[in-house]
Amino acid sequence: MKPKFYDTAVKQEKAVLIGVITPDASAEQAKEYLDELQFLVQTAGGVTVGTFTQKMLRPERSTFVGTGKLEEIKAFIDAEEIDIAVFDDGLSPSQLRNIENELQIKILDRNNLILDIFAARAQTSQARTQVELAQLQYLLPRLTRLWTHLERQKGGIGMRGPGESQIETDRRIILNKISLLKDRLKLIDRQNETQRKNRGQLIRVALVGYTNVGKSTIMNMISKSEVFAENKLFATLDTTVRKVVIDNLPFLLSDTVGFIRKLPHSLVECFKSTLDEVREADILLHVVDVSHPNFEDQIKTVNETLKEIGAIDKPVITVFNKIDAYKPIPVTPSEPELKLTLNDFKQSWMAKNNSPAIFISALNKENIEEFRSMVYEHAKAAHTERYPYDNLLY
Repeated sequence: MKPKFYDTAVKQEKAVLIGVITPDASAEQAKEYLDELQFLVQTAGGVTVGTFTQKMLRPERSTFVGTGKLEEIKAFIDAEEIDIAVFDDGLSPSQLRNIENELQIKILDRNNLILDIFAARAQTSQARTQVELAQLQYLLPRLTRLWTHLERQKGGIGMRGPGESQIETDRRIILNKISLLKDRLKLIDRQNETQRKNRGQLIRVALVGYTNVGKSTIMNMISKSEVFAENKLFATLDTTVRKVVIDNLPFLLSDTVGFIRKLPHSLVECFKSTLDEVREADILLHVVDVSHPNFEDQIKTVNETLKEIGAIDKPVITVFNKIDAYKPIPVTPSEPELKLTLNDFKQSWMAKNNSPAIFISALNKENIEEFRSMVYEHAKAAHTERYPYDNLLY
């Protein structure tokens, strides 16, 4: 008898991306959002096969996109044997149910996709607890679509079917679980607070920035440690703290989770305890990927998140990373031959902004000594302000 062979390799799920272009967003912005969504799909282990966009005043209340566009997407899904459809915005429970009924494949929205990535990347007990809490809070209003096989068996007013009673039971279980996870996070927060107190009175410096801008690479470079760094979104979820000594000055350097636009509010809430390192830092190193075509939007997103967690007023050093990958950009769309070089940008940035800035390449070790000197001077100033009579370090 001829032996049978089975392919046990994990196959990548094929995904199609769907977005709506509203009047307050340009076509270029919509393309950038979908490019980022494609990177999220890639980070989650999928492969993007096609994208669909539709210009609308606002997303359709029942199906997010129009019925004609949904039929077009359905035909593409059937022809290409797509496994999953990913929407660039959050879907309501009713939209999720209606779209699933129409497309007959797995449906994810941006929030669900980010939660999946966070769940796969969480390593410590704190991160796993935070992600599980966010997942349950996301799942709670969407329970009804999970029990369609237990719909009402009989008609009549007041006749409750097994589906409703099962949903009520599940809702009660999830609410109890959410309560337990919140209590566990409070305990972890108290433990972390004790750890922070035990670190003494060293100056604290925190790396913040958009996801995938090179924070962990800078952390490894300046602290000579081996923090996980990868060219994927949300490679770092767990806050890492290392003691760093530059010349004769010791301070604590922390690497935090990256920010992203349209970050689910439940995740921001759950990860506020992780971002305590940012709130309690004396100096923030705001890392920016200067090679990204829309890095100014990323700076705005990070500043909005810092404001939300109460850390916007701290001293900030803007670290423009990846200068090795910077490409000259057109000054105006109508005159693409006029290019803005890196030196032009440096001068314009310094003229427009008062905050100190440094341009480096953490990968190629460019301008690293200047970067270390700038961090040293600011950490020394913070130390002198806190301990004005401590002359032992200098």
